[in-house]
Amino acid sequence: MLLTVSKRLEFSASRRLFVKDWSAAENLAAFGPEASARYGTGRNYVAYFVFSGTVDPATGMLMNISEIKERVGRVLYDGFDHKFLNEDNAAFASVPPTAENVAHQLLVAAAPLFKDGQAELVACHLSESEDRSATFYASGISEANYWFEFSAARQTMSPALSSAENERLFGAAASSFGHGHNYRARLTLPGRDAALRRPFVAYAEISRCLDSLRNELDHKNLNHEVAGLKDQPVTTEILARYIHRRAAESVPVQRVRLHERSDFFAESWQDGQIFLGFRAPFAAAHRLNSEQLSAEQNAALYGKCNNVRGHGHLYVTEATIGGTLDERSGALMNFDSLRDGIAAALAPWQNKHLDLEMREFRERPSTGENIVQSLWPQFDSHLDGCLVRLRLWETANNRFTLRRVL
Repeated sequence: MLLTVSKRLEFSASRRLFVKDWSAAENLAAFGPEASARYGTGRNYVAYFVFSGTVDPATGMLMNISEIKERVGRVLYDGFDHKFLNEDNAAFASVPPTAENVAHQLLVAAAPLFKDGQAELVACHLSESEDRSATFYASGISEANYWFEFSAARQTMSPALSSAENERLFGAAASSFGHGHNYRARLTLPGRDAALRRPFVAYAEISRCLDSLRNELDHKNLNHEVAGLKDQPVTTEILARYIHRRAAESVPVQRVRLHERSDFFAESWQDGQIFLGFRAPFAAAHRLNSEQLSAEQNAALYGKCNNVRGHGHLYVTEATIGGTLDERSGALMNFDSLRDGIAAALAPWQNKHLDLEMREFRERPSTGENIVQSLWPQFDSHLDGCLVRLRLWETANNRFTLRRVL
């Protein structure tokens, strides 16, 4: 199992995407209209700094998450926040400040600040808009994410199943009258070339790909108007795989995530794997306190979270399952089974004081790290042992993730 802790931080900056020794046409093809922003254009960035390591049994923490904000804050203030990146940050003197390159530089600048601890900065994810984000990993791998939206109608069904089987498996969604969704899809591609200057996939190429997908899917009846889906099950899993295959005809897409709703998605990976994810909240109170530490040490380490009367969160969980796709039905797992399994796993946790009412925290602190590790077996047992990733948001800024390492 691999545990990571992510801290979300924001900053604002301006930038121009262009390379000085390229022609205007080359810059436009590589970076799009922003290449012409002579004095720069702006973004409100959101950065996620992702750490991995071993949880200290005494504190229940992989690291003190408040220290991430304190240390990385200096990096952001000195080189990124309210800066014109091309001129105010030496790293971008000859390298364009694309999302991938900014994520890279954030990781390079922040990583040395954490060499003194047991946790290692393993990735930086950077979102620059609703349509564009990137991730740079300490291993040197870079990913570029592109989002697009479309609205479509569909009847969730498989032509290989009888009407009774479709109704039993898909419920009201199998109605012949159909229903609709506002879909949101994310394509993940390699991030950049070795020279750091040119995107691995140019703006012109990805724009053509996304426009083609929108034209094919937007405001269509998926069962009847999309030729490639005829005679196939029309499920979220199959649709994600279809988008992946269509995109792969023009760009080197690694995986596709398709959100049918804000709390439900399917993913299709390059190696053929299919995943389903579902988000669900639970409300609980807790107090961060370790019996292995003195009162003074607890107060110093946990700060206001050590309040004797406790405090609370509306936690959000995101469970991702994997397994074998049933080609006949087009389903990895019945949606109701996924939703109900997660609800059953969370039921004992709802509206509880974790330290006072949950046996899991009688002898250890109710930190995010310990909570997500305690939730894992509950989720996995209610999801037929198919859980591959579990995320827990304590707040919008603090995220804890546990992954099954295969």
